[in-house]
Amino acid sequence: MLLTDDLLLNFKRCERRAFLNLYGDRREKSSEKDFLMKLRKENQLQIDAYLGQRPYSQPQSKDWETRAQETEALMAEGVECIYKGVLLHHFDGWEGTEIEQLTLIGKPTVLLRQVGESRWGKWHYRSVSVKLGQKPKPEYKLTSMLYSFLLENIQGRSPRLTQVILRSRRPHKVDMELWSEKLQQTITDCVKVLSHPIEPEVFISRQRCHLCSWHNHCYAIAQADQHLSLVPGVTPNRYESLQIMGIDSIETLAKTSPKHLGQHLGADIAMQLQQQARAIVHKEVAWRINRPNKVQPLPKQDVELFFDIEAEPDRNVDYLLGVYFVDHRNQVEKFYAFVAETLDEEEKIWHEFVEFVQQFPTAPIYHFSPYERDTLNRLGKKYGTHSNDIQSIVSRLMDIHQWVTKYLIFPVESYSLKSLANSLGYRWYEAGVSGDQTVCWYDTWLETGDRQLLDAIIRYNEDDCRATHHLKQWVTEFIDSKAKVALLS
Repeated sequence: MLLTDDLLLNFKRCERRAFLNLYGDRREKSSEKDFLMKLRKENQLQIDAYLGQRPYSQPQSKDWETRAQETEALMAEGVECIYKGVLLHHFDGWEGTEIEQLTLIGKPTVLLRQVGESRWGKWHYRSVSVKLGQKPKPEYKLTSMLYSFLLENIQGRSPRLTQVILRSRRPHKVDMELWSEKLQQTITDCVKVLSHPIEPEVFISRQRCHLCSWHNHCYAIAQADQHLSLVPGVTPNRYESLQIMGIDSIETLAKTSPKHLGQHLGADIAMQLQQQARAIVHKEVAWRINRPNKVQPLPKQDVELFFDIEAEPDRNVDYLLGVYFVDHRNQVEKFYAFVAETLDEEEKIWHEFVEFVQQFPTAPIYHFSPYERDTLNRLGKKYGTHSNDIQSIVSRLMDIHQWVTKYLIFPVESYSLKSLANSLGYRWYEAGVSGDQTVCWYDTWLETGDRQLLDAIIRYNEDDCRATHHLKQWVTEFIDSKAKVALLS
């Protein structure tokens, strides 16, 4: 059996993904998203910066086996640095499994020569993994430990340390004793799962799945089965608890008493999941609280503003501040886009935005995440806006997402803006476009000057602002209708 670092990393993230990469029907796999290609490009720039002026040697063959032999030859020669080397070792079986042979392959970013005896002489090598993430994720540590394990078997000694270098460029040491045990167990688990063509169960994880090329395939299965992972709040651990209780469908969850659920999940989580399942089964919006008359009302004014930001995190720029202006008295609605067409225009659009919203000092500013509040505070400080002016804007912010998740339960799979607004009949101009895609469009705009891309981003931002308005209007009508029912009763 052949097990690569990529396969092991995917297994750590999602057993099903590793399985599908090995056995899945390629026709069910979606094309790779532009955002992933952008991340790879940025990672290469990060690697180039790490290598800098450092001289390095590089194997030339494209064949794994030959490339591994070339890597070993460079190690035996004692070169200072090996870039894009391949570590390969054959094992006679693997403890805890039934396989007769296992080949492990690792592709560390860099191998660095160190002082210390090995089969090569008075030197040995350790690995450095250059990753784009912000944090040293478990899967990064796992593959780094794999490289050390392979080096131990190839050069006859274990390196003293292995490192992961992240976006901050600060090196992170891996606890080799801890991750050595985890590596052995993960390899065992991976071999067991991948040795038998039995497809692991689907589980839709909103954070982990959205960039995966198998997402559409898995999501279709989950929808057809009405899988419990489609219920907001059902995490892998909670799903395990529900299985132990014999709850295997959304309908069963909706019918199970919160008291029974609470014995395994705790009272608050039990109530949350049961209410969510009921909303999905009955296809209706419900109050999350027992006393709706205690709900904090949404602010109402003749003029209301609906606000959304587009940002490019890797360039550290907020390049579009979009405002949908609604004048209820005069029945005027208009979208305003403050756009940084170049990276150095962020300050300009910030001042334009501040000047615009200050024209309407009593208008509530609706938005859909904490990002807008955090960004307004940050940009205000960055560009020297008086604290009173910042406060006059920030004090009018109303996070509609925070309000909805506090008071209402929607029959949705996610409480994202798209999910909520779509459930209420709102349709985006370009269906299927995500914030990730707009980041790629902006990068391409900066490189090519293709105006169509910038216009597409502006349309997307306007849609987000309009969707926020649509959601707010629906919620207001819902509150009013429930209040009338309460008065009549």
